[in-house]
Amino acid sequence: MHVIIAGNIESEGQEAVRKIKEETLTGKVEFLYCDLASMKSIRQFVQQFRAKNCPLHVLVNNAGVMLVPERKTEDGFEEHFGLNYLGHFLLTNLLLDTLKQSGTHSHNARIVTVSSATHYVGKLHLNDLQSRCSYSPHGAYSQSKLALVLFTYRLQHLLTANGSHVTANVVDPGVVNTELYEHVFWVVKVAIWMTAWLFLKTPEEGASTSIYAAVSPEMEGVGGCYLYNEERTKSADIAYDEELQKRLWTESCKLVGISDEASRVP
Repeated sequence: MHVIIAGNIESEGQEAVRKIKEETLTGKVEFLYCDLASMKSIRQFVQQFRAKNCPLHVLVNNAGVMLVPERKTEDGFEEHFGLNYLGHFLLTNLLLDTLKQSGTHSHNARIVTVSSATHYVGKLHLNDLQSRCSYSPHGAYSQSKLALVLFTYRLQHLLTANGSHVTANVVDPGVVNTELYEHVFWVVKVAIWMTAWLFLKTPEEGASTSIYAAVSPEMEGVGGCYLYNEERTKSADIAYDEELQKRLWTESCKLVGISDEASRVP
């Protein structure tokens, strides 16, 4: 595979490229800058990618922040909703044409989006998606993760309706020992440090379900699934609300400034 790592920290991205090349020897991998908290940066990344004239067989939407203090992206979005959800929503939509051109009947292109078990307690506030009325880091984070599940299900519906050879699935990686926890209370940090070896997954273990969704033959042509520990499982009941999926999709299109062509699909 030719892997393109998109990230907002150049030094870490290049270090990942170096390690992968060192470990695989034959791996073709490169880094491109993309800040998912910036609509402008996402559009620039897509332009750079398109200029390479590469096919796109797998897109993994994996970035995220968790429990950050109340703050906004450069576009004025609440950071959890703007980065975790809207950034991936725009990126995926801008790359959809390339994905559709790359997928075939026997080898569908795949979109893998990383959510979290916190979506089970998430509530989608369509009248206050930016958490302006009342801000809670936990509420904002869980809402962004629920939005990703709703988005995936609606996206799969649209792909199927258009006869596209592209599948979309959503993944719960479990509780993984990464820097995502930098904004939790110090007591929680100490608890994580003391119990990580027992309860937390390593980054490699956390990535396993994303990799399964991305390359497993068992997932060929299969979309609209919520995956945990490499198995299909049930997401929150609210995530299957098709009317809510549609309304979120339409509102998201308005927020990121793209046309809602899906409005013509029932």
